[in-house]
Amino acid sequence: MFAWRYLDEAARELGTSERFGDRESAEDWMGASWSELRERGVEVVELIDVQDGRTLYRMPLSKPET
Repeated sequence: MFAWRYLDEAARELGTSERFGDRESAEDWMGASWSELRERGVEVVELIDVQDGRTLYRMPLSKPET
């Protein structure tokens, strides 16, 4: 099981996403949801393996600069 942990700019936890059965589903969901999360004040997300509590990676939600 995988989930996303939501963090603010000071790395304080704001909440978590629903759980996903596989990493690909979690990443697909984030691809469709990141802008809405950003509008709600989420600055950074972490993909976590729920079963062992391990953070797989951290990713900022800021828009790329052009």
